Amino acid sequence: MSFTVSLYLDLAPRTDSFSDEVIRGLSGRPKTLPSKFLYDGRGSQLFDQICELEEYYPTRTEMSILSGNMPEILDALGQSAILIEYGSGTSTKTRLLLDNLTDADSYVPIDISREHLISASEHIQKSYPHLTVLPVCADYSQRIPLNLNPTPGSRITVFFPGSTIGNFEKKEAVDFMARLSSIVGPGGGVLLGVDLVKDVETLTAAYDDAAGVTALFNQNILMHINARMAGCFDPDAFMHRAVWNGSEQRIEMHLESQTRQTVELGDEVIEFEKGETILTEYSHKYTLESFAALAQEAGFTVDHVWTDPDALFSVQYLTAVTS
Repeated sequence: MSFTVSLYLDLAPRTDSFSDEVIRGLSGRPKTLPSKFLYDGRGSQLFDQICELEEYYPTRTEMSILSGNMPEILDALGQSAILIEYGSGTSTKTRLLLDNLTDADSYVPIDISREHLISASEHIQKSYPHLTVLPVCADYSQRIPLNLNPTPGSRITVFFPGSTIGNFEKKEAVDFMARLSSIVGPGGGVLLGVDLVKDVETLTAAYDDAAGVTALFNQNILMHINARMAGCFDPDAFMHRAVWNGSEQRIEMHLESQTRQTVELGDEVIEFEKGETILTEYSHKYTLESFAALAQEAGFTVDHVWTDPDALFSVQYLTAVTS
């Protein structure tokens, strides 16, 4: 049987919006690029490879926490009729929930990479034919009009794995989580991964692996820009750097220009000095206390926390505060 899934909502950023964000970021001091642009089709595939690397502890640790605590997690989730996943990717972790969430009747994966999203949604629909799969192609850092109506007495649950909450600046994280609170409603919940503060060596290795896959992933953002903006970036002219920023408690990914150079992006010209960098992503790390404070500011309480034996990572269940 063939399973074809159509987009429920197509809110992918327009080309002009993409170009405006790129030019604005590269015209700043320091130069930056939105981390969401790392995830075109090739970028999403490279990130899937990163998740399999020995150095990249978050994925396997989170999977272990989820599988090892599933009865408690299901008890916390309660009757969840609609499961929404932000940054769904291949939806691998979601299968752990869908295999056990017998009450779920709808799954709403949200991802910015249309190709990756549709492929993953078709695989989910094939594996769980009883589910209504409603894929949404969108930049989930923006407000998304989902217009979902759960049955009376059931919950909307948001699943946000992979420590992606760490990619937001602190204020942006609060704003994003406040939007989640309005989606799930009073008493609704969010199950999410939160990476924890740990030794710098473990952190930097996770974002600068020996095989160089993360470097390719980082450089791919330049190829994505070339394709979307008729650009002339040479990815090999930029070196991947992973840096721990202790004052901000975050890993930063940079692309460092290896020479003084000029890059044309359509009608725009961007100048780079040798050694100048582009900040492409940051990943904030939290203590349990600091994240609880952030969640409270966004209108949530932390109901449950599960961690691995080495306290590398946490899975947390938050409930929206009732008014």
